[in-house]
Amino acid sequence: MISVDDALNELFALTEPMTVETIPLIQAAGRVLAKPVQAKRDQPPFAASAMDGYAIRGAEAAPGAQFEVIGEAAAGHRYDGSVPAGKAVRIFTGAPLPAGCDRVIIQEDVARTGDTITLGSRLDAGPHVRPAGADFRQGAEFAAPRLLRPHDIALLASMNIPDVPVYRKPRVALIATGDELVMPGESPGPDQIIASNSFGLKALLDANGAEARLLPIARDTVPALETAFDLARDCDLIITIGGASVGDHDLVGTVAQAQGMSRSFYKVAMRPGKPLMAGRMGRAAMIGLPGNPVSAMVCGHVFVLPVLRAMLGLGFASAPRQKAPLAIDLPSNGPREHYMRATLGADGLHPATRQDSALLTVLAQANALLVRPVSDDARRAGEIVECIRF
Repeated sequence: MISVDDALNELFALTEPMTVETIPLIQAAGRVLAKPVQAKRDQPPFAASAMDGYAIRGAEAAPGAQFEVIGEAAAGHRYDGSVPAGKAVRIFTGAPLPAGCDRVIIQEDVARTGDTITLGSRLDAGPHVRPAGADFRQGAEFAAPRLLRPHDIALLASMNIPDVPVYRKPRVALIATGDELVMPGESPGPDQIIASNSFGLKALLDANGAEARLLPIARDTVPALETAFDLARDCDLIITIGGASVGDHDLVGTVAQAQGMSRSFYKVAMRPGKPLMAGRMGRAAMIGLPGNPVSAMVCGHVFVLPVLRAMLGLGFASAPRQKAPLAIDLPSNGPREHYMRATLGADGLHPATRQDSALLTVLAQANALLVRPVSDDARRAGEIVECIRF
């Protein structure tokens, strides 16, 4: 068995970022920007009013001062011409500031009679003007790599960038194995169960930037597994679920190696998830996950997501952890790193009382994995520990 850290390093050695493609900005949310891009204009492109009011020369702003209104400026419709002393322009939020003006008096501080305005007795500090380029200047760099969130898309649009270079979505083949499995909606036989792991893993992969493909269930025969691997030949990552142990019906490793898989490791010192296998099959990396549903999903968070992030150009790093206090006492841990299903609340981490790797209800109720290091001492409530949020 190897450690979790060593297993991750072996997996990263099998991984490289995807090629780059250019896509329309409207399709870029949730994608990873592969190369820096530069703003094509200033924002704002002109000095603009930040409020509704009247544009004047700031040096003339004084309580009780009067001005003749000579025009109007609105968003998309500037006032052409310069504003001389003693004159004002009615202006609305977002409108270009007229030439000669450097202050906007908010409309609440103005009394208007016909074309004459009188400033109130108390004026705020102003100037209620957004300078040209106050947000960013032409040529400003938007750095990469970066996972593009909705507000990033808004910023890129304001930079007048219609298309962006992003890493291609990794194509991931999911192969559930076992005679005992049937698809949701089918009628299982007396010795069969519903295939759940592949659905949970597909949701996890799709939500994190992959293009996951759910292949037909591979039965516990050499021809069925050979067919499944043939269907996955064009993928960047092949994930098998179950069949990676050492029982008489666990054929994944044997068939994969016969198909040309070069194995990197088998078995990791962790719970759940010990019977984990990885290697390379042709151009694709391969990860063989355990068949127990919780084990498969835990390994999805601990191993598959870091590999996916590396393929998306986001670097080689383990799953992010955060620190939190324990809500209860815990006994010492054994010789394997333990990823306990837990709930992080206002009073700290509550590990579930049942940690069986077949209990999906416990995993569904959890929002974190409490990480217990190898041979970790007994812990008391209130002590700070590490967890992985999900």
